Amino acid sequence: MVRNDLRNIAIIAHVDHGKTTLVDEMLKQGGAFRDNQVVNDRVMDNNDLERERGITILAKNTSCMYNGVKINIVDTPGHADFSGEVERILKMVNGVLLLVDSFEGTMPQTRFVLQKALELGHKIIVVVNKTDRPDARNHEVVDEVLELLLDLDATEEQLDSPVVFCSGRLGCSSYDPDQMGTDFKPLFEKIIEHIPAPEGDETGELQVLVSSIDYNDYVGRIAVGRVERGVIKQNQEVMVCDYHNRHAPYKAKIVSLNQFEGLNKVPVESATVGDIIAFSGIEGVTIGQTITSVSCPEALPFVKISEPTVEMTFSVNTSPFAGREGKFVTSRQIRERLMRETLKDVSLRVSDSGCTDSFKVSGRGEMHLSILIETMRREGYELSVSTPRVLYKEIDGEKCEPVERLVIDVPETSVGAVMEKMGQRKGELVEMHPIGNRTRLEYIIPSRGFFGYRSEFLTDTKGEGVMNSVFDSYKPYYGDIPRRTVGSLVAWETGTSITYGLFNAQERGALFIGPGVAVYEGMVVGVSPKQEDITVNVCKKK
Repeated sequence: MVRNDLRNIAIIAHVDHGKTTLVDEMLKQGGAFRDNQVVNDRVMDNNDLERERGITILAKNTSCMYNGVKINIVDTPGHADFSGEVERILKMVNGVLLLVDSFEGTMPQTRFVLQKALELGHKIIVVVNKTDRPDARNHEVVDEVLELLLDLDATEEQLDSPVVFCSGRLGCSSYDPDQMGTDFKPLFEKIIEHIPAPEGDETGELQVLVSSIDYNDYVGRIAVGRVERGVIKQNQEVMVCDYHNRHAPYKAKIVSLNQFEGLNKVPVESATVGDIIAFSGIEGVTIGQTITSVSCPEALPFVKISEPTVEMTFSVNTSPFAGREGKFVTSRQIRERLMRETLKDVSLRVSDSGCTDSFKVSGRGEMHLSILIETMRREGYELSVSTPRVLYKEIDGEKCEPVERLVIDVPETSVGAVMEKMGQRKGELVEMHPIGNRTRLEYIIPSRGFFGYRSEFLTDTKGEGVMNSVFDSYKPYYGDIPRRTVGSLVAWETGTSITYGLFNAQERGALFIGPGVAVYEGMVVGVSPKQEDITVNVCKKK
């Protein structure tokens, strides 16, 4: 059975190439909102952190209609640290829109996700976005995409992918790089023509692969997946199987069944082949499991999630000011919150360390863990965290470490300073070429050499540099990298920082704090340019 009334697509793009804005416009033109409805910008980024950082962290599902065809759209995260999400989401779709900025061109993240899509044999539509930019390079960017496809061993059919030129902000698209178009009709028509319709056996035994998990306090775990075979019904008895763990499947019952319409989940009685559904009622369900009929418990193969590369220790806050800011401070509360996060985030690992009040948390990079820490802080958790550590592996008897591919765009005047810092951090220059009055540098660098460089990089490039990284592979240990060459400024007494004390202390180094901040004796309040620590009195009055 072929579902000609349905298309399942994912949108692949680098951070900030306009993916979520494009989806907003597709929803508007596909009739997801009433004519008089007030709509936020970037409706898909509904998490505060996503809006602030301008990135998508969690993959979302939505849909729109065009000429009687329902188009299910999955918005994937564009950041390498959330690639655990990307790998799963691609299993739910039949084709992808590869979204590329008309000025920036292909970036390392585009490469990472595109490679995953090519491996799965998906049909690709290249969408060059932001064509309304005054500095757009439409023709060159199409060539860059072709070079990337060649580089990733795409098939001839994939190399022949159609190209659509869009402006998500203005809501227009066309097949001609030099013409703007008036609406998204060319884009919608190309999706229906080029992306294959889902196929499957509607009369066969049920199979649904769980691709993502949501959590709701009222109904518990909500599983999201695509119906691969058969029909799923509300209140149906099913079996839950796991491809990587062949222990006896267990019975469960589908309590609620929903499909996605626009931005809402709509209850349905049943769903058939190709439909993307959300269902609840199975308490222990996890990503990668297969929901099947009771009579035929047959598990579907599942993409193994890439292993974590970075680890941090989360522990109870033991500072003298513990309990002043957060309401959740005990190890039990922190543990429960971390375990709850692992239900939703498959790339995260949490294990007990030797101590009762600390936990080892490993993830896919600095950003992955920093977003977890910031989310917990906003929820009222108080905890202390260690510096990040990379996770080493032994391959063929040799110690190996995670290595990242780093792409840096900087003004010509900053190239020297950046190359010097990269050299100190064991970075290997792979490619270097000018783009207008800027220079693009491509490096292979050990992950640990990259820690803490972002703030330094912004200083070196006077805030004009752009840096993006993606996990590349494990390579033999690069040798020691010098860590800190500076000491700390340490508070001399407990109290509140005063402007007079700070004014005198700033001669000794760079301060982290301003006036009116509560400090305790021994607290680090700044960085000293010398190698040894310096004690300063920031509470000193005249």
